[in-house]
Amino acid sequence: MREDSSNHTQSLYNDARRLIPGGTQLLSKRPEMFAPERWPAYYSEAHGCEVTDLDGRKYLDFTHNGVGACLLGYAHPRVSAAVVDRIQRGSMSSLNNPEEVALARKLIDLHPWAEQARFTRCGGEALAVAVRMARAATGRDIIAFCGYHGWSDWYLAANLSADQALDGHLLPGLSPAGVPRGLQGTAIPFGYNRLEELAVIVRDHGRNLAAVVMEPTRNTPPLPDFLSGVRQLCDDCGARLVFDEVTTGLRFRQGGKHLDYGVMPDMAVFAKALGNGHPIGAVIGLATTMEAAQQTFISSTYWTEGVGPTAALATLAVCAEVDVAGHVRHIGEAFRDGWQSLGKKRGLSIALGGYPALTTVTFAHKDAAALMTLFTVRMLDHGFLAGSGFYPTLAHQPEHVDAFLTAADRVCLELVESIEKGDVQARLGSPVKHSGFARLT
Repeated sequence: MREDSSNHTQSLYNDARRLIPGGTQLLSKRPEMFAPERWPAYYSEAHGCEVTDLDGRKYLDFTHNGVGACLLGYAHPRVSAAVVDRIQRGSMSSLNNPEEVALARKLIDLHPWAEQARFTRCGGEALAVAVRMARAATGRDIIAFCGYHGWSDWYLAANLSADQALDGHLLPGLSPAGVPRGLQGTAIPFGYNRLEELAVIVRDHGRNLAAVVMEPTRNTPPLPDFLSGVRQLCDDCGARLVFDEVTTGLRFRQGGKHLDYGVMPDMAVFAKALGNGHPIGAVIGLATTMEAAQQTFISSTYWTEGVGPTAALATLAVCAEVDVAGHVRHIGEAFRDGWQSLGKKRGLSIALGGYPALTTVTFAHKDAAALMTLFTVRMLDHGFLAGSGFYPTLAHQPEHVDAFLTAADRVCLELVESIEKGDVQARLGSPVKHSGFARLT
């Protein structure tokens, strides 16, 4: 077990909370989402699946590994070499970088249904671009959606109504403050695998429905005929189908997961793993929809820099040569099998969700959040970043999983004891982790 010899990491986050609204730029990286007052908010180095904090403590990352961005592991040598080369030759100019043309060609080769591509530097931007193009192409306003699709006005508009419509779409409690109230009624949710809910939206709003935005899958596979049914409903009313592959893209296969289902959208959106930690987002699609970008204004200076496309090309090259999807599935399966065995051994009720490559972990107990917070704190002492989800990378190896499970076994022994004695909170000695959006005070 470790003892903290320095608290520079925690001290800097205390400063950040005063200097930066919300403390961080991304909700999913707030320490409060893992273990308030204990989680190491900052890193000095990150290589493979190892992270070093500002006080020199090293951890193996068994969380979301850059929120799903670093599929190949941190600072993958091949991607880093390509990026460094581009930077040394100049990554920004008054002219355009040729890598964006090569990337457009590569993504269209991977998705033969697509004809054109546009690039941004993150998933939220790319989804906003896709929605704008769908609205421009159709001359309509309403978007039907299921799942989580970012921070933009078009999406948060769903929470302008009193029923907090977004609460069942990954992150509860998202506030629409600052979203124009005139957008109320322009974003309408439906549940995944609930085709009848989308059918009602099409019946009531089909003439003004610009697009259906959804992930082809997230935590569960589609029911038979669900995705094809969505495609048919879009065709029937003239709406565009947009597949959000920001999280799923490359993680399950080379290209987009929708290719496995044989249902082709009008547009698909990629980000996160596409650049393996370097900013890049992409919208690919049919020319009949993509050309609408020329009917409206979609333009940004840093969408033209060269690092993003260069990193994406290098990442795609690695994925073409190595079975990355197969590896992360194998690591995820070993992780899940180990948790299930550990739960049986220690008598803990553990719920595993999602796919092996996108695993969620929860304790089936009334104090689940407190138990997970205590687990996270104790795993830090053993040298692991751990929480309620694990996104494996190419850098994770079986020996890393074995080491994690050995440490987890020891920690779970204490969790069982804390449940028996009813003193989880007392052992924790700090606040319980947040489970959704919450204001920091």
